[in-house]
Amino acid sequence: MITDLIFVALALLTVVPAVWVAFSPNIVHAGFALLFTLLGAAGLYAFLGADFIAVTQVMVYVGGVLVLVLFTVMMTRVPQQGRRRHGLDHYVPAAVLSLAVFGLLYKAITSVQWNARAVPAQPTTAEIGVNLMSNYIFPFEYVSLVLLAAMIGAAILIREHRNGDGPDGDRDEEVAS
Repeated sequence: MITDLIFVALALLTVVPAVWVAFSPNIVHAGFALLFTLLGAAGLYAFLGADFIAVTQVMVYVGGVLVLVLFTVMMTRVPQQGRRRHGLDHYVPAAVLSLAVFGLLYKAITSVQWNARAVPAQPTTAEIGVNLMSNYIFPFEYVSLVLLAAMIGAAILIREHRNGDGPDGDRDEEVAS
C-alpha cells in the first residue's frame, strides 16, 4: 500500500511538470519545471532499485545538462516582441501525432504478458565502478579530456566576447571617420 503511494507520488512529480514544460510559454519556467521532471525520473529509478542510474540521472541531467540549458537561456537576450499566437493549424497535427503515439504505446504495453517476479534489488555501483576503473579506464579518461578541452574553449570564447577582444587577443577599436 505504501509502495503504491510512493510510486504515484513519484509519477506525479514526473508527469505534472512535464506537462508544464510542454505547455509553458516562458522558457525559463519550462526549464525549472524540467528540473522537477528529471528529479521525479531519478526518484522512479531509485524506487525501482536502479541506484546507479538514479544517481547518474541527477548528476548528468540535473547537475549538468539542465544547469547548462538554464544558464544558456538566462544569458541570451531574446527580443520581447509581440508574441505570435499559433492557430489550431499547429495544435491539431501535434494532437493527432500524440494520440497515435499514445495508442501505439498502449497497444504495446497491453499486448505483452508481464510475468514479473519480485526479486530484491542488488546494488550495481561497486561492479560498475570496478569496470570503469579497470576495463574501461581509457575511454573514461579520454572523455574527461575532451570535456576539459570543451570547457577551456568555451571559457576562452566567452572571455574574448565579453572583453571585446578579437581572435588575435588585441582590442578591436572603432575608427572614427
